[in-house]
Amino acid sequence: MDQQLQLLLKNISESFNQNTLIKISLGNKRDKASELKNIFIKPVTIKTKLKLSFTYRHNTNDSFKNYDLPEALILLEKILLTDFYNADVFTVQQDLHFAFNKDNTGKLISKAASLTLKPEALQHDKQKNRIVEAANASYLKQLGITNAEGQVKKDMQDKFKQINHYVEIINGIVKEVQFGTEITVADMGSGKGYLTFALYDYLQNTLKQAAIVHGIELRDDLVNKCNTIAAHVGYKNLHFTKGTIQDATLSSIDMLIALHACDTATDDAIYKGIQANAKIIICAPCCHKQIRKQMAPDNELKSITRHGILLERQAEMVTDAIRALILEAHGYKTKVFDFIATEHTPKNVMIVAVKLDKAITNQQEYLDKVQGLKQLFNIKSHYLETLF
Repeated sequence: MDQQLQLLLKNISESFNQNTLIKISLGNKRDKASELKNIFIKPVTIKTKLKLSFTYRHNTNDSFKNYDLPEALILLEKILLTDFYNADVFTVQQDLHFAFNKDNTGKLISKAASLTLKPEALQHDKQKNRIVEAANASYLKQLGITNAEGQVKKDMQDKFKQINHYVEIINGIVKEVQFGTEITVADMGSGKGYLTFALYDYLQNTLKQAAIVHGIELRDDLVNKCNTIAAHVGYKNLHFTKGTIQDATLSSIDMLIALHACDTATDDAIYKGIQANAKIIICAPCCHKQIRKQMAPDNELKSITRHGILLERQAEMVTDAIRALILEAHGYKTKVFDFIATEHTPKNVMIVAVKLDKAITNQQEYLDKVQGLKQLFNIKSHYLETLF
């Protein structure tokens, strides 16, 4: 057991218990090919209990985990023995630099403190400012997200996070677009209305932009409930009507939204948005069945599509890639990214398309790419193509 490593862990434990620990950084990875670049650790307060929050920095994403002190110390020791050579510990009293030599012998150096602990340092990330403030959004109470005191219910925490993340996405998108005096929105398949209400509230009350938002939903009970709530909270330009995406009639609109429309209903929504010359089209596809039934490649891709789960995932990627290309062929700039974390829903891809100011001159280039994908996977037709 390396004595210098044990001394390091003892110092971390003491500074943590004395509330003088500021942060820890683990670096100089042992396996240079590893996607884990480094780990940052800081003390956080969660429900009045002090913990150590680990941020794992990978090449393409970050992940987070919180630990009690005993568990964190065991993990720290293991990580330094297997994953990283170096650790830098910053406390109010001193800075500590620990490093393993090539022979795995540890060395600990103490220096004068370089950082000062700020009072807000122990606040957990959950306390960050949100666009949607639970206490100020009366519709959240009517929708069952918050209680009478304006606090988010325990079983609605994930839904509240989703609402905020959705509004943050919208906030980033609308900044790219010039609107007139009024924004018109069609929300296709609005469901229980959580995100539809949040969108209207954001446009009208946060962005201070006059808006007309129209929710389209097949289920009578949800349409009636949402209209009742809209009237109760005074959202006079938020309306819900019964109907399907396929049968909806849209005139010129600024924004079309279709979240979790099943299979080809997403294509119907995209088509409606393009036909209505929408400035923004936002879709979160669900159930990619249409081309999955056709996919039968006669090349090396057979090795992928012969496995049911891999065929399903490949069909999702190809379906959405073709959707993005068709949108680009009709003059839209597209982005495809994760909507919400997979622990909340496996269907978490979002397609965002923003209409370009100038007409495109290379439409055939995008359509040729569509044909190339179809030939690669032996696909006869993509439903969205047939609508045009």
